[in-house]
Amino acid sequence: MPIPRGLFGLAREVLRHLLRRPVVGFVVFARTQAGEVVLIRRGDTGGWALPGGTLEWGETLREGLPRELLEEAGVELLDEPALLGVYSDPHRDPRFHAVTVVFRATVSAPKRPPMNPLEILEVRCFSEAALPSPLSHGLDDVVRRAMKGQLFWE
Repeated sequence: MPIPRGLFGLAREVLRHLLRRPVVGFVVFARTQAGEVVLIRRGDTGGWALPGGTLEWGETLREGLPRELLEEAGVELLDEPALLGVYSDPHRDPRFHAVTVVFRATVSAPKRPPMNPLEILEVRCFSEAALPSPLSHGLDDVVRRAMKGQLFWE
């Protein structure tokens, strides 16, 4: 039995809406107990960025945040993360429209290398004065506000 033509149109419309939704992700302005900021060097751009990622299906931010910190930076949470902002400008990330939730947290020093060395090339701790710039994916303003503890949303 052939599939009705209208079903293809309906399926295309459903996929259009599903695939054209912003991706929800997060980054963490992570400091060690010594006060250094943990950054990752990304494989796709070669630039430095805050550790973070996107939520997996069925996952909460509370579950995803420690998972991504461990996977990307080899660090563990030492305190309860604090919300610093939500960035939703559709032009911030060149790959897709991302809604990025920003947290501040204290973390352990890196304990192991990144799980995916193609995605994350390096993990390093920086003093505020030695932070590289520009950061990948337009994160300079995010870090600047995070260092001041400013809450921001767009």
